Amino acid sequence: MRVGTIVRVPLHGRRVRGWVVADGVVPEAELDRLLPLAKVASAGPPADVVDLCAWAAWRYAGPVSALLGAASPPNVVPPGPAPEPGAAVFPPAAALRDVVADARAKPCSVIAWPPAVDRRELVLGLLASEGSTIVVLPGAARVPLLVRQLEREGRSPVTLHSDLAAAERTAMWDRARTGACVVVGGRLAVFAPVPDLAAIVVLDEADEALKEERTPAWNAREVAVERGRRAGVRVALVSPVPTLEAEVHAGVPPLRPLRNVERAGWPTLEVVDLRNEPPGRSLLTTRLADAVRAAVVDGRAVCVLNRKGRARMLVCGTCGALVTCARCDAAAAEADDGLTCARCGATRPRVCQACHGTQLKARRVGVTRLAEELSALLPRTSVAEVGGALEVPPAAEVLVGTEAVLHRAPTRPPVRLCAFLEFDQELLAPRYRATELALMLLARAARVVGSKSGGGRVLVQTRAPDHDVLTAARQADPTIAAAPERARREALGFPPFGGLAEISGADDAVAVACDRLRTRSEVTVLGPSAAPARALVQAPTAEMLADALAATDFSEARALGRLRVEVDPLRV
Repeated sequence: MRVGTIVRVPLHGRRVRGWVVADGVVPEAELDRLLPLAKVASAGPPADVVDLCAWAAWRYAGPVSALLGAASPPNVVPPGPAPEPGAAVFPPAAALRDVVADARAKPCSVIAWPPAVDRRELVLGLLASEGSTIVVLPGAARVPLLVRQLEREGRSPVTLHSDLAAAERTAMWDRARTGACVVVGGRLAVFAPVPDLAAIVVLDEADEALKEERTPAWNAREVAVERGRRAGVRVALVSPVPTLEAEVHAGVPPLRPLRNVERAGWPTLEVVDLRNEPPGRSLLTTRLADAVRAAVVDGRAVCVLNRKGRARMLVCGTCGALVTCARCDAAAAEADDGLTCARCGATRPRVCQACHGTQLKARRVGVTRLAEELSALLPRTSVAEVGGALEVPPAAEVLVGTEAVLHRAPTRPPVRLCAFLEFDQELLAPRYRATELALMLLARAARVVGSKSGGGRVLVQTRAPDHDVLTAARQADPTIAAAPERARREALGFPPFGGLAEISGADDAVAVACDRLRTRSEVTVLGPSAAPARALVQAPTAEMLADALAATDFSEARALGRLRVEVDPLRV
């Protein structure tokens, strides 16, 4: 038994799982009151990963047991001495221009890599020539491609992500303990128990999938940087849209490939100014229809609108009144069988309350109505809605959905066009990360349609054609949008230039939690708001915020109902 070992301990008549987190500790209780361990159950994370989990629990204001569970094998690994680390030395990969050489010389580097350029050669150049490397990806879909490339290069890849079956994941975890490998996987890979860690690579560090949804909502990028700092190994953060957090960690502007490579790695961007369109045309512009017709000649088109349902806002065609909920006065949305309220859930027939008219006009259409209108506009083209549990029709020429369709669109036939029908809701969203999220959305579309040389084309409909995000995508230079964003974040004290946490849950629980936090002078509490109850907590630094949350007792608040504390929320 050693630090990290998983054991069973007696607790109130039950045997529960626990982790050995320290050794040689002088107990506070009398020795005769201590109970023996019920069982040494399994091998667990090494001591350095246990310490890393404790840091992540402090940083993200959550229970350390959740982090230790993520770092442990799902099934039993026979406890005992750790296996002897393997040994393997690989010749350094050929330098891919100057980017790899510069990144290998820095303890932490940020690489702005174009979205439509293959990253496998870049990753190979960033691998350590001796010891183990951890490669973190935001999703499991691209893991097999990288694993096959590593196998062709003679490397020993170990796949570690939550989509694996428990038995396979356990075997991979046990294999990683021997070292001399490349661990490839999702968020969980950052806790891989390699004994000879030499480098960490995080791909798409701006992707929201790197952040855990459950409490504690830890971010794999931040954990990777902290693990690299503790182990004294180099960390490379790769993204088509580097975040300000990554730039602050590196301390220098992002590394970028040659300008011709960067320009070729983005598709052709066509911007449609909706201010010039005739009234009453809705979102189906003439240029959109022409672009879709051209795309389906030898491929397919994808239309993105981040609004579900049929219509989120309706206006009476007779009297012009806004259609609202009869119970709470919120805007009513159109459903298949009438009208529904997203706030209180009330339903009623499709009738105007003011004049009892039935001719209701959609002002904010959803993807369901959009698919119907697009099918009517292009009668010879097959149109299908994609989203949620809906399967992707293999023969559909046009796919319509929220941004999730970019992850589910088939590659055969190839996607020739990706159209964002109303991009203003991304550019002007009331979120402090709206600029990064909007540019990352364009980068994701660029991966779907491919580069300019392959005919990749992205069409954006907007009323703000000169926005920094569109300029950055048009000129294939993400730093154009980063400069003004940095100034805004610094002025507001938002991450990475300050600590931010969101508290949500039951009304009474959030109110009591805010009262407890207001007693601490180092934080500022904004809120709570009503229905649903939410509040923001700000501090000058992330460390001060973590200390304040760790020192605050939320037990009284949690006794009143559900309470969730999320540090560094992405969509606030």
